[in-house]
This record gives sequence, C-alpha cells and structure tokens, in this order.
Amino acid sequence: MNAAEQSYMGYTPYKMDPKFRVSIPTAWRPAAGEVLFLLFSKTHDMPVIKVLSQQAFNERVETVKNSDLTPAKKTAKLGQLSMLCRVASVNDQGKLLVPKDLSEAAGIAAEAEVVLAGRGLHFEVWSKPNHARVLEIEMNPDEDDDLGIL
Repeated sequence: MNAAEQSYMGYTPYKMDPKFRVSIPTAWRPAAGEVLFLLFSKTHDMPVIKVLSQQAFNERVETVKNSDLTPAKKTAKLGQLSMLCRVASVNDQGKLLVPKDLSEAAGIAAEAEVVLAGRGLHFEVWSKPNHARVLEIEMNPDEDDDLGIL
C-alpha cells in the first residue's frame, strides 16, 4: 500500500447541519462526479458511518471474491455489503448528506458535533462522544503491537 492509497488521515471535529450534511475536508473530497458509499457499521461495538470511495468499495468486493468462503457465502456477504451501503456524493459546497435515519442510527443528531476520522482507504463519521471513546480505546498501549507503529 503506497501513500496515495492512504488518502484519509487524521481526525477533525465538525458540526452536522440541520439537514444532516457535514463539510468534508478539501483533501478528502472525491473528484467531480465520483460517488461515495455510506456503510453503517460498528467499531469497538459502537455505531459508525464508514465513507468508502469507489476504490475502497471495490477492494471489499475483491476481498470477498478472493476469499475461501463457499460460493453461497460469498454471494450472501456481497449481498450484505450492497444492502448496507448507500450511494452518496459531495455537493458543490463540499458537503456530504448523511441521511437522517443513518445518522440517527449512528447516534448523530441534526446540528450535533461529529468527528471525521481518516482510516487510510476510507473515512468515518462519528458522534463526538463515541469518537472520544474510540480514541481512549485505540490510544491505549497494545501488548500485541509487535510492529511498534503506535
């Protein structure tokens, strides 16, 4: 994985507007006409919205296709990914609309503070309280960090 593939780095607080839109950092915005995929997920048992580029979505599909799962399980997993993703785009003002039901499922209210967190090939939209908990979890020394990267 090269530096170009690690396009989403760092984290930044933002505020969700009354229409459930959030400004996206300029460096994270896709090229005009490119779509993003909103994937409702959980990390550390907390709800989060993962924002996938087309490349990140395609890599997930390839991971499933190249796995050792049975053909039936591959079909089921790809169906699950498709069902849980929603197509989205960034408007001309640099805002991403996160549908109300998806936002609320992730614990995000209109006009609430959120955190955008880069995860390399995708970024995440967190409620501020859940992101604070994620930071606590991920900043703790990991005895299994044999690579010594943190």
